[in-house]
Amino acid sequence: MVELTVDGRTIQATEGELLVHVLARNGVFVPTLCHDAKLDPYGGCRVCVVEVEGAPRPVPACATRAAQGMAISTNGRAEKLRRTLTEMLLTEHLNANPGGRPNELVGLAEELGAEAPFILPDAKREPYEDRNRLMGYDPDACILCNRCVRYTQEVMQCSALSLEGRGPEARIVPTWDRSWLDTECELCGGCLSVCPTGAIYEKFEEGFPANREVQLDKVKTTCTFCGVGCQIDLNVDRETNRIVKVTSDPSYLPNEGDLCVKGRFAFNFVHHPDRLTEPLVRGEDGELHETSWEHALAVAAKGLEEVRDRHGPQSIGFLASARLTMEENFLIQKLARAVIGTNSVHSCEAT
Repeated sequence: MVELTVDGRTIQATEGELLVHVLARNGVFVPTLCHDAKLDPYGGCRVCVVEVEGAPRPVPACATRAAQGMAISTNGRAEKLRRTLTEMLLTEHLNANPGGRPNELVGLAEELGAEAPFILPDAKREPYEDRNRLMGYDPDACILCNRCVRYTQEVMQCSALSLEGRGPEARIVPTWDRSWLDTECELCGGCLSVCPTGAIYEKFEEGFPANREVQLDKVKTTCTFCGVGCQIDLNVDRETNRIVKVTSDPSYLPNEGDLCVKGRFAFNFVHHPDRLTEPLVRGEDGELHETSWEHALAVAAKGLEEVRDRHGPQSIGFLASARLTMEENFLIQKLARAVIGTNSVHSCEAT
């Protein structure tokens, strides 16, 4: 542990810890746009600058590590620099709402009282048209923080995105200017989730009002597509009571906010008209009829019991699935061995 001074107050930190984390833990507000705890220090946007005694110029808190005896000032000149840098970003921010996601730059500008002194003419950054139906990109909303590119390289270990062009014409594109579908991209939406301005967005959210996501009710649940147990938030529209998107918080375990393409985008089955929402039991007329879960479970239990008593427990086999959680698979084998009395337990993933 080391001691350092922040705005005249002495605090403790782990040696080598990033200043942005030290300050946040001690209740000191220092904004950042390019930083993500999952990614390596970058120091690109510079809105997190602080003054360190002895340093020739302000330093980015997201790329500077704590050391013994540091004297840090987050006010004064650093505060003015943050406002100026925010204003500079706003001058090129031609579209603040391509897909309804929260815009951290706009929120930061409101927090700092910053306004664009002028709006630069259109930089003629070509819009990127992609034939994939899940993700879109608007270069006029992009601040080139590179979080999406770094996410694909450092977290997903692929080269799905890259920077193209120079100066005002620079933009983020799938590698070699191809479609997302023609690169190493798996359409997991991770780049979308780390974008601070919503420049990468869900295509099915185009045209919705700004900050629509914060107006949705989030219901935490477990993804149903495999047995990993990723924790997700179902974003539910209050008026229609329908799921409109899926997100995941970095604090969630075991996935730490990361999702696959199915976990993030394949939620429409919930509202599909052919989906069974009530259990069915075959009646004496030979047809399936809706019933309660209690009655359906009682019928299933009675049927298993009759087969076991007539043909013996080894006449019954249980098929588990990797799509279930570990706890659910444990209960399946317990039902098979302790209740029915058979060791015939198999998994569909083993065939």
